[in-house]
Amino acid sequence: MSIAQSIYNKISLAFKPKLLEIIDESHKHAGHSGWRESGETHFKVILSSEPFVGMSRLERGRALTKLLDEEREKSLHAIEFEFRD
Repeated sequence: MSIAQSIYNKISLAFKPKLLEIIDESHKHAGHSGWRESGETHFKVILSSEPFVGMSRLERGRALTKLLDEEREKSLHAIEFEFRD
């Protein structure tokens, strides 16, 4: 399973988002630390989810980062979260 699909599946199951987009931005980081030609190293995640209502941006980021520990250990170098309420 691809890293993007794994991210999508985990966030979908854990947070039941109304909106979830996973964007591989690895190509924007060519030559930078953590980048690999095969891609799937740098992602942007756009989401809206009811469980995040009332949480700070920091709390949301921590919850998602913890959820994606396995992907970060494998090959995920950087991930950006954009929250839409």
